[in-house]
Amino acid sequence: MAENTVAADTTTALAASAPAAVPEVAAAAPIVATSPEVKDSAAAADPFTTATTTDTEKSPLAQLWSGAQSHGHPEIWGVPLSDPETHIPSQVVFQKYLNANDGDLVKAKEQLISTLDWRAKTKPIELAHKAFNKKKFEGLGYVTTYVADEESEPEHKEVFTWNQYGSVKSIDETFGDLEEFINWRVALMEIALLELGIAGAVKRITADYDPYKIYQVHDYRSISFLRSPPIVRSASSETIKVFAQNYPELLKEKFFVNVPAIMGFVYSFMKLFVAAKTIKKFHPMSNGGNLAQEFAASGIKGLGEKLPVEYGGKGGELKVQGKETLLE
Repeated sequence: MAENTVAADTTTALAASAPAAVPEVAAAAPIVATSPEVKDSAAAADPFTTATTTDTEKSPLAQLWSGAQSHGHPEIWGVPLSDPETHIPSQVVFQKYLNANDGDLVKAKEQLISTLDWRAKTKPIELAHKAFNKKKFEGLGYVTTYVADEESEPEHKEVFTWNQYGSVKSIDETFGDLEEFINWRVALMEIALLELGIAGAVKRITADYDPYKIYQVHDYRSISFLRSPPIVRSASSETIKVFAQNYPELLKEKFFVNVPAIMGFVYSFMKLFVAAKTIKKFHPMSNGGNLAQEFAASGIKGLGEKLPVEYGGKGGELKVQGKETLLE
């Protein structure tokens, strides 16, 4: 994807204000002695002397926010983390971790902290700015964004990532360095997230409502490694694990198009690491030219027609429509 600049500094300055001091009154009312019992009673009624809310009394979202604060890494998916009560983008992020774990707070917090650890180490936002080897990755990944004419709701935007594995020129060069391949794949995802715009989210999500998700298309047309060499299997399995752990509840639907039967190992492996409800979003298709027919229910009228011509749409070719990672 041609780089739309990802904000590198996600720190949000918060201004604090204090109430003005109450002036002394020259002609004060006579001082009346108060018994210890009355003092204790008054103190008990004073809300400023009551005990603070414990973590277990906080809402699940507030507890996830506390966990993020304790960790210290400031962002997830380009969203500067803040109090979900007042910051909608943070509410979206934290709610996705709850949704991914069916509301189980303990598991959601564990996954959240693991993601923060991974992001602090991997620095995905920096990867989105990094130039990758053109010889290895050119033409292998794109991001496209489609917006309704009357865009005003998150449902009026659809973001796609496209992986063109059939365009791999050299298996050894593309998949041989596993860390480099994963970094490139993560960079593409981070660019898609920038397009999705969670950092500017205006609607809170629930367990049943979440428009902030991405379509993924994996194209195996003209694939040259039908026997699935070990380095390809390794890259596939590591990608699945990294994404399942660190990008929960971001997948809207995933289409595997022009799929040869031999690629069945991919689905078998996914079932080991991906939630069953996510597996239901996977759709294998033998003919990628039928893809455009799958989007009649989109909030964008005529979305299918906007897709690249090679997928049954009437838009420009993917390499013209799509944006890649930086390449050199």
